[in-house]
Amino acid sequence: MIEFEEVTYGYGGGPLLADVSLKLAPGSFHFLTGPSGAGKTTLLKLCYGDLIAQQGRVALFGQDARLLSRDDVALMRRRIGVVHQDQRFLDHLSVAENVALPLTVSGRSATEADIRELIGWVGLENQQFAYPPELSGGERQRAALARAIIMSPEVILADEPTGNVDWEMSLRLLKLMVELNRMGKTIMIATHDLNLIRAAKQQVQARVLRIANHRLQLAGANL
Repeated sequence: MIEFEEVTYGYGGGPLLADVSLKLAPGSFHFLTGPSGAGKTTLLKLCYGDLIAQQGRVALFGQDARLLSRDDVALMRRRIGVVHQDQRFLDHLSVAENVALPLTVSGRSATEADIRELIGWVGLENQQFAYPPELSGGERQRAALARAIIMSPEVILADEPTGNVDWEMSLRLLKLMVELNRMGKTIMIATHDLNLIRAAKQQVQARVLRIANHRLQLAGANL
């Protein structure tokens, strides 16, 4: 689905990521870890075409990302749901409107019942008419997850989804991710929280990838 072949990317002061090879197979579950500034967010951006490899090749659903037009990228992103670290809500829209925004932008529609069901699935049925500034950190993260999956993507990428929430909420978000994986979704979670990875051990078969010294390493066997 997403494949890296000896990918290198940097921002001017030398490579941040070097010679990265990776394959996200259908239905797989990956954790991406490493210290702050190691390149986790950059790697995720390469996964959904927001950045283009400076060297090497990134293939998105069998297509070379470098050869995709702007329209191609827009269509491809409907197949990839992204939970951004900063959530990126529009504060003048309600939770329900923010969740439905990807549908609106793509010209598709869903019934109010469908949107309400999804919002209920992430546990925000009582907040669907609230506005983002009124939400707690955990509520914002769950709303961001609902928005990421509203288009029924095949791949879900989450950038530090538990970085600003307490442990109980971290486990709740992890449970939602595991449920999505059991539905056949491919998941990659970027996190520095090793306790979260350990908590996943009883729930899901996952690979742990670590960025160290600009390179991607397998951090131990399958969980």
